[in-house]
Amino acid sequence: MKIVKRIFIIIFVLIIITGVSIGMYGYTLYEEKLDQQPLADKISDIQNSYYYVKLEDVSQDYLNAVISVEDNRFKEHGAVDIIGIGRALYTNIINKDLMEGGSTITQQVAKNLYFLEENTVFRRKIAEMFMAIELENKYSKDDILEIYINTIYFGNGYYGIKQACEGYLNKEPKDMNLAESTMMAGVPNAPSIYAPTENKELCKQRQNKVLRTMVENGYITKEEADGIDQTFIDNIK
Repeated sequence: MKIVKRIFIIIFVLIIITGVSIGMYGYTLYEEKLDQQPLADKISDIQNSYYYVKLEDVSQDYLNAVISVEDNRFKEHGAVDIIGIGRALYTNIINKDLMEGGSTITQQVAKNLYFLEENTVFRRKIAEMFMAIELENKYSKDDILEIYINTIYFGNGYYGIKQACEGYLNKEPKDMNLAESTMMAGVPNAPSIYAPTENKELCKQRQNKVLRTMVENGYITKEEADGIDQTFIDNIK
């Protein structure tokens, strides 16, 4: 019995040591990035961009679509969504494919701000978590969502929703209708695949995924989703 107890203690200690080592592995990268440029300075640079747009100047349909498809519990959880990670793992295991990611919108902001060029995925993911916690400690959910829509990539050299709207739709973000909003919300998941100038059919399929999540999450009715006219995508050049 004493031997079994000792084995469990050894295993527990090894788990603790491993966890601390993994945490430090990512934490050092997080610290390195903040030393290079503090978070407040990084965000200030983005907010001073010509193409920066405030939430109130963006279609509410678009904001709802982004939250619905990317992180429906965004306003409810913290920097990291344990439930979302578990759901993504379950979905991926069941389907034997990487169909879902577990990153929150805040983690995606952390990645866009600091870690796009980091090649070591595991270390980056840990560092993203620390940076996401830093973001949520210093900024509101609306601030983070605003930064998110201004830093995501839409393909064709378009960064942020304002630049993408001008490029793809020739209009301002606040003027998007539901059809346009749901298409734009789907593109950043994989711009090289879903951009309307890359593959129009895949772009429409991704838009349909956004619409399904909006129905499931109560943002729109099934009738509204079914009534979406996708033909405008065919005219985007």
